[in-house]
Amino acid sequence: MTLREFLAEPFTWLGLGLLAADMVLRVLALGVIPGNRKPSTGMAWLLLILVLPIPGFGVFLLFGSTHVGRRRHARQREVNLRIAERTAHLPTLDDDPDRPTYVDSVALLNRRLGTLPLLPGNDAVLLPDYSGSIAAMAEAVDAALDVVNVEFYITAWDDVTDPLLQAMARAAERGVTVRLLFDHLGSRGIPGYRTMLERLDGTGIQWRAMLPIQPLRGRFRRPDLRNHRKLLTVDGRVGFTGSQNLTEPGYNKPKNHALGRAWVELMVRLEGPVVAALDAVFAGDWYAETDELLDVEAHPASGASRPGGLRGLPCQVVPSGPGYEAENNLRLFTTLIYSAQRRISLTSPYFVPDESLLYAVTTAALRGVEVELFVSEVSDQFMVGHAQASYYRALLEAGVRIHRYPAPFVLHAKHFTIDDDVAVIGSSNMDLRSFALNYEVSLMLLGPAAVAALSEVQDHYRCRSTELTLEEWTRRPAHLRYLDNVLRLTAALQ
Repeated sequence: MTLREFLAEPFTWLGLGLLAADMVLRVLALGVIPGNRKPSTGMAWLLLILVLPIPGFGVFLLFGSTHVGRRRHARQREVNLRIAERTAHLPTLDDDPDRPTYVDSVALLNRRLGTLPLLPGNDAVLLPDYSGSIAAMAEAVDAALDVVNVEFYITAWDDVTDPLLQAMARAAERGVTVRLLFDHLGSRGIPGYRTMLERLDGTGIQWRAMLPIQPLRGRFRRPDLRNHRKLLTVDGRVGFTGSQNLTEPGYNKPKNHALGRAWVELMVRLEGPVVAALDAVFAGDWYAETDELLDVEAHPASGASRPGGLRGLPCQVVPSGPGYEAENNLRLFTTLIYSAQRRISLTSPYFVPDESLLYAVTTAALRGVEVELFVSEVSDQFMVGHAQASYYRALLEAGVRIHRYPAPFVLHAKHFTIDDDVAVIGSSNMDLRSFALNYEVSLMLLGPAAVAALSEVQDHYRCRSTELTLEEWTRRPAHLRYLDNVLRLTAALQ
């Protein structure tokens, strides 16, 4: 075949075109991908595109950006400005000479990142019982006089959540303003979603789906940017937040029920001025979805005594997510871990740290701090579970004690304690997704009483869990170690 005949073949030009596109994409990737990304994230994307240039670049176009849109960013900035103006008269810190100095710097960091100040004089009750937390929220809603604001990543109307949703419907019937936010894709994946929407439409509840993916209506963005927050407030006086979604403990999935798989959670009931901070987070999300800007008012705690209740706690709400310039939750977590002197107890169902968090945890263990990590024995997510397992050896070699909560339960609670000084509870996992892709909310509680209460919950986990040893982990089969390492790479594709 002559050169002219070769060039006349249509498939020749197709092949040359693909080769040219391959080379152009590789060169473009080297100069574009690393921009404004962590080195590990940039390297993961580069590896994918260099190995599979055309499909890899397609995946990058779909999942490579954490931008949620100019309009949403502008509204976040507007809400932050209003919060800053309304709280400018409040001191950054309350007067407590017994508090360690590092806590003051953490409170200042949180305020600069998330706008919300540390607020004294709050009452709190930890709610580790799944149905008990639903009952406590329903009780609070039944006592509502003016406003109920509810926001959960996953919302389902089932036998377990029915008491709360019925209480919300009753409140709306008697004239209380009841607002409900739930994540569009997070809730859509739960059986009964359409039926839930029909039931909500039959009530006076004002509801919206957060971050909707509706391409035909011009609503499209990276599909795994989600609002993962969980919170509920009543009249600005009572609030709830934590790890629990608004669904039954098996997520209405037949497979989970067949396995006996149930989620283990932790919520906290709050009274005092910190409830206004939760309301401010809700107001920002409501504004983003509805164009309605809500007013927020702070109230003192009622002073009523509750079983297991903690009184007079300084608390601070720390929102985070793609709408913020910094990874607020990651900066909070690493700062506290580096500040620990005696003991760190971490609970996270998905522990897939970036370099900064991994170094903070392992450095703490190496400098003599007692560090323990509670995780599930078997993860409910295949890829995340293997990515998480790839970090166990480094943790164990540094001296971190890993406790695995027994299957088929999923330890989904998200919290940690630092010495006798700080407790943190919220919706945020210790993984790359929670730091960069999800809207999260964390609550920092100060003082020995808060730490002691959360330590009781952790003691219960420890009694039920089995400790993983380095000797046991080194016997892990080679094919599983290989799979762990491969899926560790996918976790960095942010």
